[in-house]
Amino acid sequence: MTMNPSLHERAARIRLVVLDVDGVLTDNRLFYGDNGVEYKSFYTRDGHGMVLLRQAGIDLGIITGRESELVTRRMNDLKVKYVYQGVPDKLPSFEHLMAECGLQPEEVAYMGDDILDLPLLRRVGLAAMPADGEPSIRPYVHFTSHHPGGRGAVRELCELILKAQGKWDDVMDFYLR
Repeated sequence: MTMNPSLHERAARIRLVVLDVDGVLTDNRLFYGDNGVEYKSFYTRDGHGMVLLRQAGIDLGIITGRESELVTRRMNDLKVKYVYQGVPDKLPSFEHLMAECGLQPEEVAYMGDDILDLPLLRRVGLAAMPADGEPSIRPYVHFTSHHPGGRGAVRELCELILKAQGKWDDVMDFYLR
């Protein structure tokens, strides 16, 4: 993948990646069983991209408007350090996270898919969206994935950051050994 210089510079500064869940880590669909239990589907390649970031020393977090035990379980499986759920107004959680991590906004990437993500997309150093995100947010992002939410968008963002930081070859070398 060839990156434009501005995108490369933005990705090279990232120390924390924050993600929305519905429409980013999932395909934006909710399923309910007859018993009222909610089901979601997570794409394992997205999860592996998150693991690769963490192994490369880049922290991860989620800020999502909905609350779900499934999300808690998946984030625990992936060892995601910062988890904010049930947050309809995401900006206060983002500001709390910035203070907790001691980071500047330009050191943070955020991937969101809808207008409620605009306050964060407008503040971070690298704003991203899945291919099937709400079209009206496209003017406010630096990177639009070629993949839809819940089907590789997060993985593409993870790889972009690792490549910009010169860490991708180490990832590949590990698996080629």
